[in-house]
Amino acid sequence: MAMRVAVLASGSKGNSTLVASARTRILVDCGLSCKETLKRLHAAGEDPHGIDAIVISHEHSDHISGLPVLARKTKAPVFMTGATNDAWGRGLEDCNLDRLELFYSGRSFLIGDIEVLSFTIPHDAADPVAFVFRAEGVKVGIVTDLGYIPRSVSEHVRGCDVLVIESNHDVEMLRTGPYPWSVKQRVSSRVGHLSNSTLAEFFANDYDGSAAFVVLAHLSEQNNHPEIARRTAESALQPRRNLLHNRLLLAAQDAVLDPIRL
Repeated sequence: MAMRVAVLASGSKGNSTLVASARTRILVDCGLSCKETLKRLHAAGEDPHGIDAIVISHEHSDHISGLPVLARKTKAPVFMTGATNDAWGRGLEDCNLDRLELFYSGRSFLIGDIEVLSFTIPHDAADPVAFVFRAEGVKVGIVTDLGYIPRSVSEHVRGCDVLVIESNHDVEMLRTGPYPWSVKQRVSSRVGHLSNSTLAEFFANDYDGSAAFVVLAHLSEQNNHPEIARRTAESALQPRRNLLHNRLLLAAQDAVLDPIRL
C-alpha cells in the first residue's frame, strides 16, 4: 500500500485530514479538539499516537483550534509558515509549541518519506496555503478555503491521484440564507470560499481528470446540501466520463470518511 488518506472532519466547525505512507503519518490541520481528533483517528483505523507531524494551512480556528493540546499530547513537530504562526499567536496565551518548523509557501520539504509542497491560495488569512503530498509515485492534493481557483492552483493539482477540494456553498442558498450580509459578501468574495458552481467550472474546463478519487470538502451546513454539491460536480464531470475514472466522495463534518487507500 503506497498511501492512504482519511478525512477526519471537514466543515466550518473543524477540519483535519490524515495523509500517510507506509512509514509516515501527517495530520493536515487540527480544527477539532485533541480528544475528538484522537477518537476519529482510531475510527479511521490509525494509531492515535502515531502522528509524525502536523501541518497547518492557515490560522483560522476551524483549522488550528486543537493544535496546542494535540501537539503536546503527540509530541509531533508542527509545520506552518511564519506569517501563519505570527497571526495565530497574536492574543493567545496557549500557543507555545515545543517543536515548531517554519516553511515558505512554494518550497517543498520532506517529512519522513513524504514530500510536501505548499502553494499560496486566495483566502482572507495571513498566509494561506494548500498542499500536495507525494510518496511512492502517488500524489495527493488538499485544497480548501479559497475564493476562486487561479491558474497556479490548477497547475499544482495536475496529476493528483487523490484530490480533496472545497465545494463550500450553493450560491442561491447563500444569497437567501441566514448569514448577515457582510458574512455573505466575505464568503462569496475572491478571498472567501469556493462555491459549487465555481468548482464545477474548474471540473468542466481546467481539471485534468487524473484523480482516482475526488473528495468534495468544507461543505457549509447552512448554505449547501450534500446532494446539491454532488449533483453539481457530477454534472460538470459527466461529459468527460468516458475519459475520466473519478470516484466522487463527500467529506462530512461529523463523521470520518472511509479511508482512501492507493
